[in-house]
Amino acid sequence: MQNTQAKSYTGPFIVMVILFFFVGFFTNINQQFQEPIKEALLSQAGSIKNTLMTLITFSWFLAYPIFGGTGAKWVSKSGYKGTLVKALLLMVGGLAIFEASVLLQVYSPVYLPFGSVSIPLAFFIFLIGSFVVGGAVTIMQVVINPFLTNCQVKGTSDVQRQNIGGTSNSIATTIGPLFVAYLIFGGQTATINQLAIPFGALMLMIILLSFIVSKLNLPTIESATTKAGEKLDRSIWSFRHLALGVAAIFFYVGVEVAVGTNVVSFAKELGDNFAANAAKIASMYWGGMLVGRFIGSFLSKVPAKTQLTVTSAGAIVLLILSMILKNPWLLVGVGLCHSVMWPAIFSLAVLKLGKYTSLGSAALMAGVLGGGIIPLIQGVLADSLGSWELTWVLVIVSELFLLYYAVKGCKPRQQDIMTNE
Repeated sequence: MQNTQAKSYTGPFIVMVILFFFVGFFTNINQQFQEPIKEALLSQAGSIKNTLMTLITFSWFLAYPIFGGTGAKWVSKSGYKGTLVKALLLMVGGLAIFEASVLLQVYSPVYLPFGSVSIPLAFFIFLIGSFVVGGAVTIMQVVINPFLTNCQVKGTSDVQRQNIGGTSNSIATTIGPLFVAYLIFGGQTATINQLAIPFGALMLMIILLSFIVSKLNLPTIESATTKAGEKLDRSIWSFRHLALGVAAIFFYVGVEVAVGTNVVSFAKELGDNFAANAAKIASMYWGGMLVGRFIGSFLSKVPAKTQLTVTSAGAIVLLILSMILKNPWLLVGVGLCHSVMWPAIFSLAVLKLGKYTSLGSAALMAGVLGGGIIPLIQGVLADSLGSWELTWVLVIVSELFLLYYAVKGCKPRQQDIMTNE
């Protein structure tokens, strides 16, 4: 049976790459909803509307540490395919909560007073939807990432397969802003009633996708998962390279989001020449992520350790130069460096975990919370210091940890090397 499954990994690998597209798509459009939701729901929120707006992204990232363990349990009980179907149906539920938020505001709006401002109840329901859809995406990644790392596809390496998946993910994050701006809102000022039909259409699309996935052959990689009821001798956190890998994911996602979002504010405070190109700088940063992942998908012979060492060192140099020269254009190159970090860190963190791989994948999802915390801390520092210039020290320190992980922290101790029995 296992030999038959091994021969079918190429097809399932393609399916996982396609599913990774949807992970990136929904992650990005959730972030893109911040400004439209601020316009449509938070017009009466006064001076706290920007803070409330950022809760949409924070709610999404909050789901990662909470739902990661759920994903690992589902994999043990239901296998890869069963877990993916459940995750997709959970996503439908989250989209239904989005729809409920919209319909409440359109047909029976309720406002909650907070001091001198009022906030629609629909906004808080929207946050719950963001959390649930984020949880579904988390569980999907608990399946997708270890599968890409461990499935054997001829002529590919683990980090290369991760980069192929990452390229698909980046294509989706490139399409996401266009989908929200033009297909949903038509390039016009956002109104809440414009969301009803798109959310309904997305629900139908994901229901169809879950049906298709349920009919596919998606073999569970037995050597990388635990069986239901199987007792493991060790805590997943006892694996040093995995525990440090969770920290590395925390800092990586944190700096990826921090640079991609806060470079706009940094550019605007440096004068009109940079301010006029702020959006273009951010767009090119994310474009660098896409280009880098595409290039990385061809690097089958460059070890993950080497990729992470070179890119983290390169990011540090570019960040320091950007601070000294006060030139945000240099941060575009940081996007190119960041592009291969996720697959490199993930591959190194789950290396030689054997039956603990699925649990390790779930643990790594907890680190994604850094995407909600580090950009927030950088924003607080900017307010405290009165400038974004010195806040990049926080990002540099985070990159230094990634360099440490690449050079030393990723190496498994002898007692951390598991067999695949």
